[in-house]
Amino acid sequence: MQIKKLPKSKFPKALMEIPQPPKELWVMGDLPSEDLIYLCVVGSRRFTSYGREACEKIITGLKGYPIVIVSGLAMGIDAIAHKRALAVGLKIIVFPGSGLSKEAMYPKTNVKLAEEILENGGCLISEFKPDFKATLWSFGRRNRLMAGISKATLIIEAEEKSGTLITARLTTEYNRDLLTVPGSIFSPNSKGTNKLLRLGATPVTSSEDVLEALGFEPKKDEDKQTKLFKDLSSEEKIVINLLREPLGRDDLIRAMKLPIPTANAVLSVMEIKEIIKEEMGEIKLT
Repeated sequence: MQIKKLPKSKFPKALMEIPQPPKELWVMGDLPSEDLIYLCVVGSRRFTSYGREACEKIITGLKGYPIVIVSGLAMGIDAIAHKRALAVGLKIIVFPGSGLSKEAMYPKTNVKLAEEILENGGCLISEFKPDFKATLWSFGRRNRLMAGISKATLIIEAEEKSGTLITARLTTEYNRDLLTVPGSIFSPNSKGTNKLLRLGATPVTSSEDVLEALGFEPKKDEDKQTKLFKDLSSEEKIVINLLREPLGRDDLIRAMKLPIPTANAVLSVMEIKEIIKEEMGEIKLT
């Protein structure tokens, strides 16, 4: 796909409001409409399974809303956010820390992801010339554009001295909303995010929290839940009631009080129907 230099008259208005607006912008693909709500999602490159699951679950819950997911194509949470947004059909805009040519694109491991984003109607944008190769300082400059174009920034896992915190600081300086997923007090990956919460960031634990922060009224899913429950077999309803907290497979089977082959068959069917899933040795509701 061709790299185009964007005329200044076409620059996103939000980027012209920040203290150091871009002088040039290069794009691949089409910029999403400015009538949509832009949400920046960033986090640790060295993510945990908790961070991945939180990111995927929150973005999945945004499906069907006029939201654009903004991120930086980095390894870790950025890439997870892009992939989940693709999976649920949300618009995507990518700000790499490099120019947009295939030779310069960084990181190389995510070039294929960038191509997939473009093939699905997403957009890549950079203030750097197409052949500019990423440097340490270029990521900080890129972060200000991600924060500046977005109504809010969602931080999912950040170490105490993470570059993600630069985006968080710029978000508050630009008078945008800063949203943060709380993390374990024992995890180094949560030291940065928990610090942001102490400093006044809005805690989010679900997609509903994010939608509320963005000004949406979350869709009521009561009818869907009622229908789902009606369609369950009596054995499946037992499993639903038992899984108020994740359980190991053996513990769950014992609690079901059914013959082991029957219990395993019920769980297999529920996994196929995507009602439950097994992760890290525990079974939980999806």
